Amino acid sequence: MEAISKCMGNPSDSQSAQPTAATLVATTVVATVAFLALSRIALWPQRQRIIRGPVTTSLPRIPKAERDKIVYTHDHFPGGRDVETPYGSIHVYEFGPEDGRKVLFVHGISTSCMTLEDIVRPLAERGCRVMLFDLFGRGYSDAPGDVEYDSRLYTTQILLVLASSPLAWTGNNAFSIVGYSLGGGIAANFAAAFPHMVDTLILLAPAGIIRPENFGRMTRLIFTSGIIPERLLAYLTKRRLGKPIANSVAKRKPAAIASNGNANGNGTASGPPQATSSSSATGRETFEDAALQEVVDPLDRPDAEPTATEKRVGEFVNWTIHHHDGFVPAFMSTVRFAPMLDQHEHWRKLARRAPGTTAVLLGRHDTLVNKEDYAEDALPLLGGEGNVFWRVVPGGHNFPFTHPNKVVEQIYEFWGWAQDS
Repeated sequence: MEAISKCMGNPSDSQSAQPTAATLVATTVVATVAFLALSRIALWPQRQRIIRGPVTTSLPRIPKAERDKIVYTHDHFPGGRDVETPYGSIHVYEFGPEDGRKVLFVHGISTSCMTLEDIVRPLAERGCRVMLFDLFGRGYSDAPGDVEYDSRLYTTQILLVLASSPLAWTGNNAFSIVGYSLGGGIAANFAAAFPHMVDTLILLAPAGIIRPENFGRMTRLIFTSGIIPERLLAYLTKRRLGKPIANSVAKRKPAAIASNGNANGNGTASGPPQATSSSSATGRETFEDAALQEVVDPLDRPDAEPTATEKRVGEFVNWTIHHHDGFVPAFMSTVRFAPMLDQHEHWRKLARRAPGTTAVLLGRHDTLVNKEDYAEDALPLLGGEGNVFWRVVPGGHNFPFTHPNKVVEQIYEFWGWAQDS
């Protein structure tokens, strides 16, 4: 019996061991839950309601001498103001004759409104009342952190900007709107929603009807699926956007440089080119590559160094990355939700506009908003050649600030204004 007792063990010893095992299991469960909870907080953080921009965060800590060296200063244009809204502050500029033709400008995904400077100033000098602003999360505007950066948010931002003026910017045919890249997609959707307000609509390399295959499918999946933890994705995006501008755009196949279409002697094509899809020739781009074409596009001048304007714009993008905590979250949300792809329903509504009140300008070497793709996909939605002022101008995706004189010339022609001597 003693031998049996030794083999079976002391019952009291067994009972005392049971709580130890239970405690171990409980501790493991609690530790696992705590680890998962902490991991979720660390990798998928709760979003702030408003992420403040440089005006109230980084600028006050920068000595004035250094602030004055920033390529895009807080008072870069005349008539600047910071407009407080429920979504955070919006940095707005408005200048030019009060009784002049009103023109609103909307910039692209990765830059500030500085990129449109060489178009804005000539129009103001010609007598226009111009208004431009930094999109949420760009330049000196705050970034709402708990909303999707979709067409509804950007349309609301435009209405808030218009309402901030001491002058009347609403009513029938109240103003013209010029949108570049992402800003073109935003402007198109705004004009579709409020057709009576928009006198003329001018779209420069507009997003909205970009073919999905022109972006890398895997990259798009990564941005939109939620598989990659938010903090890790933000880190990778920030790192990509912060690369030197000489290396900013992925190498694309030489075939991406399409023929010049029906370009005339002054480098401007009159009317749409023959629609032959070139998506298969363009190579595949990431969203970051596409955004950085707003900074420098090597296909425009493949053997040339970036221009002074390109360097200045790229320098400010890099400054924004390090001084605006809302920039990368705003960029990422814009990639997910903004009106860059599949906006056919909104563009069909633009065909109802009066003939000659919509203009589309495309860059000859633009591989993102490709002139052949848009002639095939977008032009019919807008009502065809008889309904739209359609031009191809020199340059790549960033032509509004590499060839601004050509843009201004086309705007004057569209409006029926005499060219400056």
